[in-house]
Amino acid sequence: MSKKIVILGAGISGLATAYFLAKNGFDVAVLEKKKEVGGSVETIKEKGFLFDRGPNSGLETTPVLSKIVSDLKLEDDLVYANKEASKRYILRDNKLHPLPMNPAAFFKTKLFSSKAKTRLFAEPFIGRSKDGYYQSVAEFVKRRLGQEFLDYAINPFVAGVYAGNPEELSVKSSFPKLYELEEKYGGLIVGTIKSIKERRQRAEKSKQSARLFSFVDGMQKLPNSIAAYLGERLRTFCDATSIEKKGNGYRIHYNNAGHLKEIDCDILISAVPAYIASEIFNGWDERLTEHLSAVYYPPVLVLMLGYNKESVRQSLDGFGFLIPAKERRSFLGAIWSSVIFPNRTDDDKAAFTLFVGGARDPEIGNIDKEILIKRVRAEFEKIMGITEEPVYIGYRYWAKSIPQYNLGYIEHERYFDEFEERNPGLYFSGNYRGGISIGDCLKNSEILFKRIKSSINEQLKMNN
Repeated sequence: MSKKIVILGAGISGLATAYFLAKNGFDVAVLEKKKEVGGSVETIKEKGFLFDRGPNSGLETTPVLSKIVSDLKLEDDLVYANKEASKRYILRDNKLHPLPMNPAAFFKTKLFSSKAKTRLFAEPFIGRSKDGYYQSVAEFVKRRLGQEFLDYAINPFVAGVYAGNPEELSVKSSFPKLYELEEKYGGLIVGTIKSIKERRQRAEKSKQSARLFSFVDGMQKLPNSIAAYLGERLRTFCDATSIEKKGNGYRIHYNNAGHLKEIDCDILISAVPAYIASEIFNGWDERLTEHLSAVYYPPVLVLMLGYNKESVRQSLDGFGFLIPAKERRSFLGAIWSSVIFPNRTDDDKAAFTLFVGGARDPEIGNIDKEILIKRVRAEFEKIMGITEEPVYIGYRYWAKSIPQYNLGYIEHERYFDEFEERNPGLYFSGNYRGGISIGDCLKNSEILFKRIKSSINEQLKMNN
């Protein structure tokens, strides 16, 4: 318990790890470069609209969330998605088609052709791949489910989750549970059925069945609440510039409002994005810098549009829609924010959040934002049958957004593991390790806390 622990970065991973450590009596300090905490979790309120400018929600896939919500007394602030938001649409041939959620709807839908539907029956008889670690999501899905299912289900889904390309993402690294269904059970359909019992035993839910959550005042409520719990353990305006080994521990050099300072620790957790970690640890190990720098973060523009509800002709009876690459639009999709959660705007208004760019269109950084938004607006308003001007426009441009677990990502994962083994007391954390979702970050933060606790206990036993 006397070990000094320092965490770099007050994103959700750094904050959650600090929370578990502090709650269990460990001496922990968090250094954050900015004034605000939460990393990419940002919420603003302006002109009667609540705009989540990063993650707009999370999936309750792990019991870790309920632990934190209960401990921080956030039960009254937690909200789940409205039942009306369960329907999800896919754009095909300029029309929004509901994504079928059961066998009966699947056979009735016009989203897929008869040939594509028939092709699905062959899935249980498809063998395992020979090169699973180096297989893209596109290769995996096309082999098991066919081209059309890839084009009009998985391609838009991948864009919605990763803002990525299925041709580039590694199925093993980006969707490990999907990969496991084939490796462990031999197929997706059979594996899905057999894995349900196992998830129940682990008190986990699949991302398909887990409830979608947010907070009354937006997603930033969670990191802000953890920050309040940490109190003086959290130090803002502290920009780590370099790390050096100091005896059996580490010394962090950082800039605090123009003043150069340093802090020593026994255990160091880097919870900043990979591209920032590559700068902080520059000079340590050339291969470490190469692996950290190679993690790709594409640009994404998050755009909120608000309209008078009466001007929207499309029935607002769902979560929103995703756009397959084949449809050749200027944005990836849109969620109907005011349908999903309360308190996003007034009852007579409708709020929508659109996502632009990603790995599908990384050139958005070179386009004037006003021109880009005008083009996206025109396409969105045509799809939704909107003829009036928006009453609100807000956007947040992320030059580096979601880490892409692309082909060969397993080599990064292996190297980070090896590096930690060679440098006891040093850990790399964040959404570039073990999953990008809020739920993944919370779960992995608890796992990391338990690793650190176990390591300290082992050292105490050896010393005694």
